[in-house]
Amino acid sequence: MHPDQSHTPTRPQSEQVASLCLDVDRMLDEFTRLPMRATFRFDADRPSVVTVEFATERGRALVRRRIGRELLHGGLTAMSGCGEVRMWPTLPRERPSSWLLLEAPDVEALFEVPTARLAAWLAATYRIVPAEVEPVPLDWDGFLMGLLDGPEAGAG
Repeated sequence: MHPDQSHTPTRPQSEQVASLCLDVDRMLDEFTRLPMRATFRFDADRPSVVTVEFATERGRALVRRRIGRELLHGGLTAMSGCGEVRMWPTLPRERPSSWLLLEAPDVEALFEVPTARLAAWLAATYRIVPAEVEPVPLDWDGFLMGLLDGPEAGAG
């Protein structure tokens, strides 16, 4: 290895999950669907986040989002997420699916995502990195209270 190259340890192939490509539909309105391809990628070094890239049938990438793995997993069976990313199951029918809503200022996109293969893929990611070993998120409420109270809060 050249001294200028940084060594980034990689996991053995047996500990990696292949990307998942799914055919999804973007809902343009109540009756109009735009078929798309969604590619889900998991990096065991950043297990709490799944990268999802949406592309048209012709392969032109439209958007890439990082979505919480827990949000995706929860959205298979119940309402999950808040704010600009939410997911929830559709009404029962022959093809189980979930709605995935992505919002940004002045634009939103609603996708219907088939759930069977996504559920199996997510299960594979949890076998590699179980939820309980993911990094603990920062306690934002406690952090902000500490900032607002400041060191002088006790002296008064």
